[in-house]
Amino acid sequence: MEGHHLILGKTTDFITGETIEDTHDERYRQNIAQLLVNNKSYEKKDVKPHYDLLAQAGNKKAIIKVDFLISLEKRVCMIIRYGPGSITTRHRPAIAASRLVADYQIPIVVVTNGVDADILDGLTGKIISTGLDAIPAKPELVKLSAKFAFPQISETRAEAESRILYVYDVDGSCPCDNSICRIES
Repeated sequence: MEGHHLILGKTTDFITGETIEDTHDERYRQNIAQLLVNNKSYEKKDVKPHYDLLAQAGNKKAIIKVDFLISLEKRVCMIIRYGPGSITTRHRPAIAASRLVADYQIPIVVVTNGVDADILDGLTGKIISTGLDAIPAKPELVKLSAKFAFPQISETRAEAESRILYVYDVDGSCPCDNSICRIES
């Protein structure tokens, strides 16, 4: 099934160097990648783009994307989820994703539409700060992470968070959305 994004050609992923489709959404993602490296002191090796995450609700399964995982010393310390439009409605699924990308709670969760951003406390889901400039730079994330306990996510909690993520990101999404890979059972 064809996607619903206007394909503008091809572009090069700033982090990986791979050739990818050029869309309006991808341009925002690439701007975020450049912000992280050029303005926030992250090295490209600290940033993993286009992370595939399994979301499951009962026997329904899908692979959704987490736009960026930011790791320090082999531990994911921040995730960034991009989506066009309102970022407020994206808080809860981003928090759910932060409880599924690893077996521990990710401390910092960023939700952005490429123009604005909400930086959330991973434990509470509360807004810490707002704006793209407020995305923690590497030295700040190092300090924040040093104080964080990285609590384990129980299997029961992970199952519940996976259902939440599935409902928000997959149920009711456009059938032509090719950023979600529905897995037939």
